[in-house]
Amino acid sequence: MKHIVLVISLFLIFITLGCTIETQTENQESKVETSSTKVNVGKEMSVHFIDVGQGDSILIQSPEGKNMLIDGGKKDAGKQVVSYLQSQGVDELDYVIATHPDADHIGGLHEVLNSISIRNFVDSGKVHTTQTYENMLQLILDKNIPFIVPSKGDTIPLDPNIEITVLNVGEDSSDNNEASIVLKVQYDDISFLLTGDADIGVEQTMLKHFDLKSTILKAGHHGSDTSSSEDFIREVQPKVTVLSYGQDNSYGHPNEDVVSRLNNIHSQVYATVEVGNIIVKTNGIDYTVSTHHQSTEKNPDKNRETSLIMIESKDVQEEIVGITNTGDTSVNLNGWKLVSVIGNQVFKFPNITLAAGKTIYITSGQNAKEGQDFIKWTNGQMWRNDGDAAQLINEKGEVVSEME
Repeated sequence: MKHIVLVISLFLIFITLGCTIETQTENQESKVETSSTKVNVGKEMSVHFIDVGQGDSILIQSPEGKNMLIDGGKKDAGKQVVSYLQSQGVDELDYVIATHPDADHIGGLHEVLNSISIRNFVDSGKVHTTQTYENMLQLILDKNIPFIVPSKGDTIPLDPNIEITVLNVGEDSSDNNEASIVLKVQYDDISFLLTGDADIGVEQTMLKHFDLKSTILKAGHHGSDTSSSEDFIREVQPKVTVLSYGQDNSYGHPNEDVVSRLNNIHSQVYATVEVGNIIVKTNGIDYTVSTHHQSTEKNPDKNRETSLIMIESKDVQEEIVGITNTGDTSVNLNGWKLVSVIGNQVFKFPNITLAAGKTIYITSGQNAKEGQDFIKWTNGQMWRNDGDAAQLINEKGEVVSEME
């Protein structure tokens, strides 16, 4: 009984603290607000879906260099999350969001709280009595971090270039998953729907009150059949869907029906368990998807570096696509493919090696170039001028990069 009273008391202290901080920092934009203004569209934003096994952790790096972390995976993933943040140059998080108090979402945040400076902490408001949740609250209190429980419809002022809207939050919810904070992140033409473990009931409520159509979807509850209903998927119409789950998990994630629904609308599905970290980069108009396996091995398989090869540019009018090696080792592209999605045209790479930091250009059409950094595909027209997605597929058949 004392344990429950302590957690509730800590939570009530935070609610009071959060309200006080919101009042004191109105002119500093360190609170959840109800509006934001878009400026300077064209700079790059990155959204990283970190491979934490059976759990969720998402890093948003805004066009102006602000950082937001959504969840931190299980406790044993904490050091991995911190390491990944540091590898991306993150030494301060403007916002940390705990979507709901399940251990596979907040466990790793203990390590994050102890390792990285945090300006604001956003919580679902769902009180939980586990030691993991209590320890998290105590750390936030000890570090005097502003604690915020938002309301539906609020926006989080991470960056004036983007709008981050809270579509669901549930301090009065009957269970943890129902309490999940759901966010829609809009950067000009490109949008992300990040659903935590929100269930079908939450989906139905959001369908009635919000525009859910989004470019990229983080599927709810790791692809479980408790989420991602047919009505919901049909409304969102994601071009890309991310599934975050662990190898051989005991829950049967992802559900076959969920994957089938996504395939039926031709959403490109990426799973962290298969491709590792998933990074979406966008300038608000176009986007690219790349993947990257982390490894703690002393001599990791060199093939894992292939995920650092990505589509850097695409011009369907001039029929030229740039492929860049963003890693620090050379990669042989024998067996790789570049695909024109709409026309299903396939370019098979010859036995060439792409050096670290270098870009090659695959050309087609009447003015196709050849020589030096240019590789001629054909003199035929391979890309539709009114728009055609490009996919880069490695020798294993994995989509490692995509550009609309």
